[in-house]
Amino acid sequence: MAMECEVCGKKPMYGNNISHAHNVTHRRFNPNLQVVRAVVNGVVRKIKACTRCIRSGKVVKPAKRVIPVAKTAA
Repeated sequence: MAMECEVCGKKPMYGNNISHAHNVTHRRFNPNLQVVRAVVNGVVRKIKACTRCIRSGKVVKPAKRVIPVAKTAA
């Protein structure tokens, strides 16, 4: 399940390349998957999601990470 959207389940589709001389060869249409940090069941984890799900708001992104600054003795 390497090329599958974890949100909508979109997978590769199959079709044909057809040249001008009508030579037919097989081809594969892959979904545009991106690895994004998302909130899944209240837990932040990385998922593979297609760009359609990211743009439509089906993927909930977590708040920005805040890195605390170490306090130094003054």
